[in-house]
Amino acid sequence: MSAMSGIGLLNEKPLHASLKQWYARPGDRFELPVDGFVIDIARRLEREEGGGLLIEIQTRNFSSINSKLTKLTRSHPVRLIYPIVQEKWIVRSVSANGGSVVRRKSPKKRRLEDLFWELVSIPQLVSNPNFSLEALMIREEEVRRYDRRRRNVYRGVRSRQR
Repeated sequence: MSAMSGIGLLNEKPLHASLKQWYARPGDRFELPVDGFVIDIARRLEREEGGGLLIEIQTRNFSSINSKLTKLTRSHPVRLIYPIVQEKWIVRSVSANGGSVVRRKSPKKRRLEDLFWELVSIPQLVSNPNFSLEALMIREEEVRRYDRRRRNVYRGVRSRQR
């Protein structure tokens, strides 16, 4: 697997895409190749001549992005954005035609302290002056809809986050 392969826009989840749009500022560039990696957001800083800030959004664990961040922080300032789902609602269609909908609150709650379990995957980055971390406490809604084609797998339910 090459360093250039990554999420890309085709496999991008709604939460990741929403956070990119929420963080976007005028002049930002998206999905930019930098040093053999694809960066979520590249931001040119006015006070810097040659460089800028690279912003990576990670909705999963840090171990999968460790080598990318380690290499990029050698020559670029990198900010890692990590959303923590504080409150999650699950919306599910009960019938195949999507007529009736059930909305419930997930019992799972994450806290800011959960971030420390991820930091053990990137200990060398914590003290790197080119690395910064921003944790977001978010509310998420996961929509599960019935899909007749996937009836036997996951009881015919497909999900996506918003």
